[in-house]
Amino acid sequence: MENQKPVNPILIVDDEKSILKSMEFTFRSDGYDNIACIQDSRSVMDYIASNPVEIIFLDITMPIISGEEILNEVHKNYPDIPVVIITGLNDVKTAVSCMKLGATDYLLKPIERNRLLLTVNNILELRNMRRQYSILKEHMLSLGLNNPAAFSHIITQNKQMIAVFKYMEALGNSQEPVLITGETGTGKELFAQAMYNLHPYGGKYVPVNVAGLDDHMFTDTLFGHVKGAYTGTAGPRAGLVEKAENGLLFLDEIGDLSLPSQVKILRLIQEKEYYPLGSDILRRSNCRIVVATNADLKEKMKDGSFRKDLYYRLFVHTIRIPPLRDRKDDISLLADYFLEEAARSFRKKKPTPPKELFSVLKSYSFPGNVRELRSLIYNAVSQHESKIMSLDVINETINKSIKESIPVESCNDPDENIFHLLDNIPTLECMEKLLIREALLRSENNQSMAARMLGITRQTLRKKLKNGQ
Repeated sequence: MENQKPVNPILIVDDEKSILKSMEFTFRSDGYDNIACIQDSRSVMDYIASNPVEIIFLDITMPIISGEEILNEVHKNYPDIPVVIITGLNDVKTAVSCMKLGATDYLLKPIERNRLLLTVNNILELRNMRRQYSILKEHMLSLGLNNPAAFSHIITQNKQMIAVFKYMEALGNSQEPVLITGETGTGKELFAQAMYNLHPYGGKYVPVNVAGLDDHMFTDTLFGHVKGAYTGTAGPRAGLVEKAENGLLFLDEIGDLSLPSQVKILRLIQEKEYYPLGSDILRRSNCRIVVATNADLKEKMKDGSFRKDLYYRLFVHTIRIPPLRDRKDDISLLADYFLEEAARSFRKKKPTPPKELFSVLKSYSFPGNVRELRSLIYNAVSQHESKIMSLDVINETINKSIKESIPVESCNDPDENIFHLLDNIPTLECMEKLLIREALLRSENNQSMAARMLGITRQTLRKKLKNGQ
């Protein structure tokens, strides 16, 4: 992989000339040519004041001014500059204390070449990513967002998503509940977090997944209990509603809540009141409530598993998150982010993606949405060894998912047959042309990829295209 190129110099500070030369040689031999070396610790702060610095590699033990003193000054005056401490085995405790003071990492002498290069590459990738997101924030601001920072943890450039952000800003500090809907894996909790970021009020953000909680557990978890509420209670316990006072309570998977629990949530929303388990003393709450579900609540109302009054109470403000297949312009952005994130997680250099990667990903419908894309990239990076990432792992995973989602038996199921909607059955020749055209469209005219989608060889596809002409 080609190294991240630092925007500003990498600064090495060490009173030993041999260390400076060794580190500089290591960096330059790996393609980093923007290097500055300082042997006199008294010159460091003056240099930084007149020269923007990308990273500082700082020896902790130096005469006159110690590395620890310089770290304090840098962290105080230039908090955005990452500092990597260089230390001997006898100074590990001091290095750890420097981490607590703001150092990004530390390296032990003698410095191992691969460890040094991995450290600098990871830091540069992180800084580059932050620059990109800063540009993205400015882009969001240019689209009319008043508080783009509230959405900084959601990676998107899609117009539908920006429209959702604008709607969320328009909700203001309303105390009405908010319902977030979307397929599994779309990131509903990220949107709840954004709602909190927009108006934190001063209280905490408290998330809880209510799926699988029976009414007893639900009541105890949300409302707490008093001493003696049930066998085994040693004393009173505050529930999550109390912990979210003046903040935001996020209830995920609200569609799975039992009917008795739904009654209690309705009372909390309407009256701002609740009873702890085992208590007959009413308590009041001032938390904002945001709920989320991937279930169809209208269908649940029809079969009686979800209360109509609760649904209409929640329906006042509804945020609908578009699935990933409807925001394919985000796939490249998300995939690149997950490549960097996965590489750091596995302590590897970020793989160079093959040119076909993004076309392959955009041709897939991602039923598991962003969560599935993240898992797909992490799985590929975990098995990555060479500089350019192989597509084999990704293709294998996608093909397996497609086969599992469309079982062969469904072809014989009349309920799965779409042709009963047509007056005339298309000919095989017509269907073949339509399938080939769709595969080429989805693969952006990549014949190898289109052939894989169709389950044929590239040679067969080329022959069919030639005959079709």
